[in-house]
This record gives sequence, C-alpha cells and structure tokens, in this order.
Amino acid sequence: MKDLSITFMGVRFPNPFCLSSSPVGNCYDMCAKAYESGWGGVVFKTIGPKHYLIDEVSPRFDALAKEGAPFVGFKNMEQIAEHSLEENLSDLRRLKQAYPDRVLIASIMGSNEEDWEELARLVTEAGADMIELNFSCPQMTSHAMGSDVGSNPELCRKYCQAVKRGTHLPFMAKMTPNITDMCVPALASIEGGASGIAAINTVKSIINVDLNAKVGLPIIDGKSSISGYSGKAVKPIALRFLQQMRSHPDLKDVEFSGIGGIETWVDAAEFILLGAKTLQVTTAIMQYGYRIVEDLCEGLSFYMEEQGVDSLEELVGLANQNIIPAEELNRDYIVYPEIDRSRCVGCGRCVISCYDGAHQAMMWDEETRRPHCEKEKCVGCLLCGLVCPVSAITLGERKLKPNRPETDLDRIQLQNNFDKIR
Repeated sequence: MKDLSITFMGVRFPNPFCLSSSPVGNCYDMCAKAYESGWGGVVFKTIGPKHYLIDEVSPRFDALAKEGAPFVGFKNMEQIAEHSLEENLSDLRRLKQAYPDRVLIASIMGSNEEDWEELARLVTEAGADMIELNFSCPQMTSHAMGSDVGSNPELCRKYCQAVKRGTHLPFMAKMTPNITDMCVPALASIEGGASGIAAINTVKSIINVDLNAKVGLPIIDGKSSISGYSGKAVKPIALRFLQQMRSHPDLKDVEFSGIGGIETWVDAAEFILLGAKTLQVTTAIMQYGYRIVEDLCEGLSFYMEEQGVDSLEELVGLANQNIIPAEELNRDYIVYPEIDRSRCVGCGRCVISCYDGAHQAMMWDEETRRPHCEKEKCVGCLLCGLVCPVSAITLGERKLKPNRPETDLDRIQLQNNFDKIR
C-alpha cells in the first residue's frame, strides 16, 4: 500500500478520504465506526446555533434509477444536525480524545455574524482540527442559512470574517452548485479569511413524480418540495466547478476539498487530478457502508504505483492544464471509427444510434449482417463506439479536414475512452 497521507490547509490526513457533513456522520458512534473502518477524516454533520431548532419531515429520501442501475442519484430533504448544540459539542470532544490521530472537521452554520463567531469559538474549544462553513445546504427553511448564503458573495465574505474572529483554526467554505459562477462566492470567502474551498454541495432538484398522486417524491402529507440531489450523477457538475475555480487566476493556489459523486477510486483520482486534496463522501456510504474506504484506498494506491509516484501530492492538479477553452481545441482533423469484426455481435446498436441520433454514416450490410462506416458521411463523433455493448468500435484512421494546414497526424494525441465511459 502506498502512502496516501496528504496535507490540507496545514493539517496532515492519513488518507484523503473523509465523511462529508451529512447523515453518515451524525453522532459519536457513527464517526467512531468510520475512523475504525479507515477513513482519514470526518466532517461532522453541520452544527447550528442553539436557537435554531431542527424539525425534519418523514420520509425524506428518494432515489433515481436508470435502466439496469437501481441507484444513480439520491434526493435528501434532511437539514442539519438534529441533536442539541451541547450533544454535538460533547461528541466532538469524545471523538478527538478517542481518535487523536484522525482529522476531525466541524461543520457549522449560523444565521447571523454572532452565530458564526460563537459557533467557531465553541467547536474550536471542543477540539476540532479545522472548520467547514456550510454556505450551501439547499433545504434549509430559513433564507438566512444554507444555499441562499452561498449565492451571496457579500454574506460569504462577512460570515468568513466573523468565523475568523472566533477561531485560530483553518477553515473552508462549502460552496453551492446552485449558481452560475462559483468563483465569485469562493473569492469572497477567501477574501473573508477562508483557507480553502469545499465543493460541491447538493443540487436543487425534483428527481421523481408520482404519476398517480401527481406529486414529487418523497411524499409528505400529499406534498413535496425541491431539495438536494447527490450521487454519481452529480460528479460531472462537481468536476466542472472544481476546474473552473482552479483555472481562475486568483484561486489557482487555493486548496480544495472535492465532493460530489465519489464512489470508486477512479472517481477519487479524477478529483485529485483536477486539484482536490481531500475527498468527501456521503451517498456511496449510504449505499455500501463505511467499508468502501478499503476499496478507495487500495485502488488509489494501485493507481499511484501505476503512475510511478510515491506521494499523493504529485498527482494534485495534473489534469487542470489539459482542460482548455472550447475555442482552443484542435479542429483540424477527423477520427473515423474502426470496427473489430471478430468482436462485433451484429446487434445493430451503432447503426440505430448513428442514423437516429448522429449523421447516418454507420450502415447495415445485409449480406455480412454487420455494420460498416461510410466515411464520406462520417464526421468522427464516435457515438457508435459509446453505444457498442461489446467494445467492438475503437478509434481508427485519422484524416485532415479539407483546406486545413498540413500537420503530422501521428503526433496528434488520441485516447480511446469508450471502455472507461461504460
């Protein structure tokens, strides 16, 4: 096993994997079990001010399925920690005493500057190693809290300044994806004193509607509401925001904690390559339990071995420079599909998808009962390779487009990613 330790905001983590602030880290017993299972850190479920009482609905979860996959997305209507402030602070103290070598992160949320400053002081006294400011929960019942704060740069700056007054600990601001440009509130948070950024929280959503009751799910006394969406399906959104922030000249040196759809070591590696130093997980734990950290650590260790690196730090942000504005992409050539007839099963998926959804270039040969590509129609979109169920279609011949400057086609970097996508 490779050394997976990493330093984030001045704190050393035994590995980058953390429970995110959510139902999976709601009390001492849950967090203790997570530490025992091998998680490097815990972001304790968000602690609110004493005067804010949590009253949850029931039921409050729903799942999104697709074809053979029973669980691609998850809806959660739950709010912040329902235990009293005293109970939560007591659990923080017990956790730090019992697991001094594991990182304990206190997530807090206030409704005004006084709340934020006081909560920062209390969790610092309780023994937290760092603090996460929840500017992003999408289902709070008060507009003074949650994602309405994260979409307001002035509040982000002001509340970070308040937390700075209440603690000496490093702290990060957790951003909402329910916004067009995350860089604006992230910058405001850093200006207010935050040491890092956590992204993303859940996406506001309605994921299912009961066709008979004619109401969204889950149903609470015949009604429902918009609330947070998580799971594998939000990973592309999280990676997009992470890349945009890492590309901003005033945020490129900020440290990031990545959140959103991390289920496997591959997901974890993607977040690290795009600049995340720690990784937070919720929905995958809800599906598979705390034990998944073993698979995450083992897979990431094998990837480090494969890449020939000894330190996780060496991988952080290596992909950022390779994601560029669309207008800068090389548009001088076409890559045609290549069909491996020894693997092709003649299902016709590629023909249907190309004809009905692309450029009518993939044709059916009645004599051979196999497809072939008419290159004069093909534009090289490679949809056919993505839908092929047996990976019989790969990247093939490269050709310059008409009237394009001569170039060495052999130097054009291509990579067949069909297998990874499937």
